[in-house]
Amino acid sequence: MSESVNRREFLSTTAAAIALPILVPGRALGLDGATPASETVNVGVIGCGGRARSMVDESKGIAEMRIAAVCDCFKPAVETFVREVGPEAGWAAYDDLHEMLDKEKLDGVMIETTTHARSWVTEQAMQAGLDVYIEKPMCLTIAEGRHMVEAARKYGRVTQVGTQQRSMPINNWASDLVKNGAIGKIKTVLAPNFVGPVRWPGKSAEALPEGGRQGWWDIWTNQAELRPYHSDLHHSWNKWWAYDGGGECYGVTGWGTHSFDQIQRALGTDETGPVEIMLEEEVKEMSCGKFETVNEVDNTRQEYLIRLAKPVVGPRAKIRMWYANGTELRLHLNGDWGPGLGAIFIGEKGKLEINRNKIASNPKELLDSSENPGPIQKPETQYHIENWIECIKSRKRCNADIEYALRSTTLCYLVNIVREVGRVGEKLKWDPQTERFPDCAEANATSYMSRPRRKGYELPDITPDTSG
Repeated sequence: MSESVNRREFLSTTAAAIALPILVPGRALGLDGATPASETVNVGVIGCGGRARSMVDESKGIAEMRIAAVCDCFKPAVETFVREVGPEAGWAAYDDLHEMLDKEKLDGVMIETTTHARSWVTEQAMQAGLDVYIEKPMCLTIAEGRHMVEAARKYGRVTQVGTQQRSMPINNWASDLVKNGAIGKIKTVLAPNFVGPVRWPGKSAEALPEGGRQGWWDIWTNQAELRPYHSDLHHSWNKWWAYDGGGECYGVTGWGTHSFDQIQRALGTDETGPVEIMLEEEVKEMSCGKFETVNEVDNTRQEYLIRLAKPVVGPRAKIRMWYANGTELRLHLNGDWGPGLGAIFIGEKGKLEINRNKIASNPKELLDSSENPGPIQKPETQYHIENWIECIKSRKRCNADIEYALRSTTLCYLVNIVREVGRVGEKLKWDPQTERFPDCAEANATSYMSRPRRKGYELPDITPDTSG
């Protein structure tokens, strides 16, 4: 008991000056009679909301993976999840992250928490020696994301971030067409003008819901300011600036993460980004489209996605970005037209539109190749989870490695940053190597570059030990 408590206390002290060494879970080595990870990967789920339900459902066809435990800091959420999603699965259920990390023999965890808690939970799991599947967006600020990348490399962890289009065969095939010059040099990329986050208006406090252990609201709040409980914070967190960057379905970090990641992969800029960005107009509160008609919908999935976007209203403004090779990215499209989860690539020899599990081209013959894999044949996230499981075994980089994901997430926060700075018509230079604005101190000081963390939820010190 003493050893267990001490380890738990150590893990919860995230600002500890000495980080844990790289740990390899016992299951991965087949110790103590456990099945080695080469046969079955033991996984825990952290965060028991709607996305976790989808992840569990879409992983059912993966024989090499076993969900062993689930965790959420709000106990009723765990109990409901087990009762409704896995009543016969025999999952161990926890409302204490460190207790689960301490007791369970896990190889990896799926982190389906709120965005503002994601980096802290991820690095706790990394320190405990676990590989991680991180829901998107992977971080709340660019600086926090860079810290996560450095932690992953320090601890030698396999990382997959939830931009699942990177594992869909049809999306990858279309991206490779763009990257390999099938439509010539890319001149322009068209993508949606996504909705940003809004500030919490300061609603009157509500009573805490029953059933949570003492201090659970503090744990849920994590790095953010500790506000009085309100159900709109608890259940609609993804629209508020303090907890996300516009996480609704047509939001900057909601669908925007997917769209920008699709762009990054197709342009071959996985480990870099644009070098200039410009706000074209004043930011205004508006819906994300006219929605008079649904444009060119040819399957129920796309129609469903477009109708999801219909009620979304928030701050928007058109933006342009430029890459070092001259390619221009225009964030101009509305939610009722074009690829809400992808982009249109305009090259010297044609156009190619890539959306989730859907592609179109001009000339049309471009897609007639026998190598075109066609629509996906499995649940859309299963491919991505399978890739993570394979890489846990091989120790190779995943399709959506944490470095690639940070670069795509950075585009989301560049959108929010230039809107916050508000310099309409002025090009701001961005250095993707230093991840700074070289000529704009105001932009560097904005909240999506970095922000202070509340005491007790600092990220661990990962500074290399040079003492010899």
